[in-house]
Amino acid sequence: MFLELSQIKKSFGEGESKVEVLKGIDLEIEKGEVCVLLGPSGSGKSTLLNIVGGIDNADSGYISINGEKTADMNEKALTQYRRKHLGYIFQQYNLIPNLNIKENVEVGAYLSDSPLDVDELLNTLGLYEHRHKLPNQLSGGQQQRTAIGRAIVKNPDILLCDEPTGALDYKTSKEILKLIEEVNQKYGNTVIMVTHNDAIKNMADRVVKLRDGMVRKNYVNETKTPAAELDW
Repeated sequence: MFLELSQIKKSFGEGESKVEVLKGIDLEIEKGEVCVLLGPSGSGKSTLLNIVGGIDNADSGYISINGEKTADMNEKALTQYRRKHLGYIFQQYNLIPNLNIKENVEVGAYLSDSPLDVDELLNTLGLYEHRHKLPNQLSGGQQQRTAIGRAIVKNPDILLCDEPTGALDYKTSKEILKLIEEVNQKYGNTVIMVTHNDAIKNMADRVVKLRDGMVRKNYVNETKTPAAELDW
């Protein structure tokens, strides 16, 4: 098993204001799967993503990636693990405003021992002719493509996407989902995507529905819908 989560628990606050956000999550994800985490606001999906990403720590339970438990790593090893194995795509693009598009993507390449070819990736992303522009000269969709490029140029094992289409219109959202699908097929990264958009689950290999900090459904899609054919 590539990625295993066992009895992950997480709460915030103390005493009477303590809120249990995750109440013992068990989950297994195969290498190369596209896994969509669905659930209403407050269901714990972003917290779970942050724990997989090493941004947040679980109170108890463990995460194992390729047999390595993150809890056994010291801070330095955890930083190395994040740098080598994880790529992040957020709703906010977080690009560096005074670097051009190619330079923004190259920032990700510096974090990797075996980065992808930057120019080839810019072509895949449809950004090659915009490579010398600054972020504020691009549309929201193009900026999100740049952010995806920065995340995947280091060729991470796991691509973590937190509402990657949350700030985008319908047409651009579908383009971004199609791009994530292409990246998964071309490079074989495992994709974990948090969304509240129910339609996106149809492009996933695995669908996990969270509610009140617990897994309510966890199933494999027998017939996936290509991202280009999604409708909502």
